[in-house]
Amino acid sequence: MEKTYYTIGMAGHIDHGKTALTKALTNVDTDRLKEEKERGISIEPGYAPFETEDGTQLSIIDVPGHERFIRQMIAGVAGIDLVVLVIAADEGVMPQTEEHLEILQFLGVEHCIVAITKIDRVDDIMLELVQEDIQERLEGTIFDGAPYVMVDSLSGTGVNQLKSTIIDSLKAVKFRDAYGSFRLPIDQVFTVQGQGTVVRGTIYEGAVQKGAQLTLLPKGLKVKARQIQVHHEEREEARAGQRTAVNLGGIDKTEVFRGDVLVASDHFLVTATIDIVLNLTGGSFTPLKQRAPVKVHVGTSEVMGKIVFFDRNELEQTGEEVMCQIRLDEEIVVRRGDRFILRRPTPVETLGGGWVIQPKGGKYRFGPETIEMLRNVMKGTPADLVEEALAKNILLDLKQLIQQTSLDEPVLKETIAAGLENGSLLETGSQKFTLAKTFSKITGEFVERVETYHTDFPMRPGMSKAELSQSLSASYPKPFIEYSLNRLTEQGDLKKVGQFIALGTFEPHLPKQWKVRMEGIIAALEKDGIQVKKWEQYFAGSPLPKSEISDLTLYLLEMKQIYPLQEDTMIHRSAVEEAAARLKQDTEAAFGLKEAKDSLDLSRKYLIPLLELFDSLGITERAEDQRRWTGK
Repeated sequence: MEKTYYTIGMAGHIDHGKTALTKALTNVDTDRLKEEKERGISIEPGYAPFETEDGTQLSIIDVPGHERFIRQMIAGVAGIDLVVLVIAADEGVMPQTEEHLEILQFLGVEHCIVAITKIDRVDDIMLELVQEDIQERLEGTIFDGAPYVMVDSLSGTGVNQLKSTIIDSLKAVKFRDAYGSFRLPIDQVFTVQGQGTVVRGTIYEGAVQKGAQLTLLPKGLKVKARQIQVHHEEREEARAGQRTAVNLGGIDKTEVFRGDVLVASDHFLVTATIDIVLNLTGGSFTPLKQRAPVKVHVGTSEVMGKIVFFDRNELEQTGEEVMCQIRLDEEIVVRRGDRFILRRPTPVETLGGGWVIQPKGGKYRFGPETIEMLRNVMKGTPADLVEEALAKNILLDLKQLIQQTSLDEPVLKETIAAGLENGSLLETGSQKFTLAKTFSKITGEFVERVETYHTDFPMRPGMSKAELSQSLSASYPKPFIEYSLNRLTEQGDLKKVGQFIALGTFEPHLPKQWKVRMEGIIAALEKDGIQVKKWEQYFAGSPLPKSEISDLTLYLLEMKQIYPLQEDTMIHRSAVEEAAARLKQDTEAAFGLKEAKDSLDLSRKYLIPLLELFDSLGITERAEDQRRWTGK
């Protein structure tokens, strides 16, 4: 069974016992970690690993304060799957608790557990009052009805109950699909002596393998994942929901910044203009004028920009959602549906939050037509929603598409049928669907990789199927790779040669750079006939690299231009054919060793291996001390 990974946030007012509760759950003192000297590429202080009895792996983040909360938790639903709202029994709901609640709702975090801590400090009456206070504050919010657990972190009272409640609550949390395109928003960059640049963050979607070729956005720099760690442990792979550190090859620390994003495909947009749906904070704020400077927190990015309204010139408190646009000072990486927080830089205050409805906005006219257009984009047509889901997940069946798009089954089936008819969708053999343009994209990647391999290794029959599939596994799910490979083989674009994949028109051949020298070596072997030297002697003084000698040997054997005579000698096919013809002419239907020696005039050193080669090729067959011609 595939393991599941979740991230839990410990939120709440300062000194309400978040750190002590994290230690009670995980036996990890996150305060101690903050002062501990880092080794290797271990996970950022403040994060503690916690594995449940059923194998579910959790990362618990102890959020130390409001500013840190905004910077670390704003990674959105990918960063936090469930929040434990920590409220001390002796103080109740405090201002920072209110702020955390509001921001969590803006970010779309839907699952919450209320942990009432320090219960040893109050009596039953006070505890009841605190519960009523919390219930009143949560009423009408997305966390209304969240379970309560009474705990005392020092004595351990209620800790096991909290663990059980966490496990039960996670059953309702949708586990992020690791088959999406890999995306890791970076929240910390540093160097480790002897290893180079290391980045870390929580994987938003997809999976990354050790050795994978990645792209750093928005700059578009190519890097390699040289090493991967999850909570101090080196891994071959890390998946969506895991807190991960990646040692990058091919880049200096000065080229990487918090807010950059690591991806494994070109499915992601780099943009400086985003169309958004904005919901405002419940508190009061100074009215915001048209094109006023704002700070946007999205993913791990904190970017300044200007807010642009299309139906007003000033934003005041309103209970309605606002359709507008942010024109950013720097490019960022976002997708439709990504959550954000909007803050005013001066005076510093949170204005609200919402989600990105269009990651690459345009320039629109002021007026109701633009608002209507943005609302239509927000809602999305059924075809838009299907395309969006398949662009993100690549391969989905009907049930998964219903979950991803929230479309009714009849509407979804009608949309799929139309897409299959107009060619925008493809149905795979596994009754799953994909975008035609995604298949076109992977086709280009298959052909490009195999073509490059043929250029580098022209004498080899093709690229290993396993190696080719692995090279694309970080960007595409295995079933889609198999489907695409089979379809390209059926179409003739590619062909299977045993365990190798080659272009449909490719035939192994001598490399142009070494062709003349290689032909000279082959000619020398052919000239020596059956009196051959050791194979390595034919390369004496040759500038051929060892890798080319090895490939040439395998190529000639595969093409049956040469045969192994002994462990260290080869013989040309023409010499074998000529020797067989001469021997057959000089002997009867059956012959012995003496007749063969008289005919070929060979010493036993060469004669015995040659006759055994005849046997293995089926030219002759041995019966005791005699051999018979087979007629081949």
